[in-house]
Amino acid sequence: MKYDIIVIGGGIVGLATSLKLKEKNPDLKIAILEKEDVVAKHQTGNNSGVIHAGVYYKPGSQKAINCTTGYRMLLDFCNKEDVPYELCGKLIVATQDEELPRLETLYQRAIQNGLDRVTKIKAEEIQEYEPHAVGKSALLVPYTGIIDYKAVSEKYASIFKKRYGGEIITGAKVTNIRKSGTKFYIETLKSTYVSNFVVNTAGLYSDKVAELSGSSLDTRIIPFRGEYTELKKDKRYLVKNLIYPVPDPNFPFLGVHFTRMINGGIEAGPNAVWAFKREGYKKTSFDLKEFFESLAWPGFRQVMAKYWKVGLGEYHRSFSKSALTKALQRLIPEITQDDLEPGGAGVRAQACHRSEGLLDDFCIMEGDRTFNVLNAPSPAATSSLSIGETLSTKILSQMSYA
Repeated sequence: MKYDIIVIGGGIVGLATSLKLKEKNPDLKIAILEKEDVVAKHQTGNNSGVIHAGVYYKPGSQKAINCTTGYRMLLDFCNKEDVPYELCGKLIVATQDEELPRLETLYQRAIQNGLDRVTKIKAEEIQEYEPHAVGKSALLVPYTGIIDYKAVSEKYASIFKKRYGGEIITGAKVTNIRKSGTKFYIETLKSTYVSNFVVNTAGLYSDKVAELSGSSLDTRIIPFRGEYTELKKDKRYLVKNLIYPVPDPNFPFLGVHFTRMINGGIEAGPNAVWAFKREGYKKTSFDLKEFFESLAWPGFRQVMAKYWKVGLGEYHRSFSKSALTKALQRLIPEITQDDLEPGGAGVRAQACHRSEGLLDDFCIMEGDRTFNVLNAPSPAATSSLSIGETLSTKILSQMSYA
């Protein structure tokens, strides 16, 4: 089975990249190899479904560029293909005086990223938008929306297959990649596939796949589990849309927040804890080899030494419902433990550099006929079509010189 391009990983970034390649050159023979029995099962299928506008990201960064561009591309796609979404807006709320300068920084970033409809909200105005929330000040971000990214991914997959004749091969876990001349031999548990180019969008195992293809890495994927609770149905009235805290700029997570989902539920959380298994969705999930691989990585040990207090706080909220409730009460004081019930969990594939710690920006490593997406956490789902556009352009450019 010979192909022009094989994409390893059927999450939203792999699907978007494959779709963009087919849009640019429908004659390309492309296959997506996905180890699970369905696409979008891991990061894509377990997130909160937020359409991010680009408020948080440093102007000029890959996250800022791809999020703001991908936002427009995503909405255009959904409008054209009848994928439901809602632009409900959100509030980013400063609950303490020391957060006010950081809120101002976010506002300036929003303006620099072209989000000129983001506005500052005074304390007494917060309840006009979220009647049960409190704070010192807030940013109103009208661009933010909610969506089901699994539905988006399934639409990408359907168009890729039915409109363009692309192939998606499920149950195809890659076990080895051999290179001979200009060809790659991608071995799975069942078959071997031959390709001229390899695109790695394997998420939680993207570093492992990169090494299989012969790439030398200074990064490793460290899995972080995001654990959510949900508001009970009779308490959903406490949240109209989305309510976020001001994030700690030194930590790559947004803090516990409230998210109205496209299905009508309200998520509260998450706790962001180091997962002891790459696909460890439960507190009891553990893989000895993967645990020690993370622990042995020098960059992650630096992160642990620097953020151990923050990390312990996350674990405390993970195991203590009262501690989680207390954190949520900073935004909505009326919340009680009895208002919360168990929710879902997702695992974030967070790249960590050997000496520089956790990577903040997207990371795509281009080699000879290989392209490895090594860091694509949030807002990658919002940015998926933009990332796919960027990758497809690079791939086709390299193909023209091959």
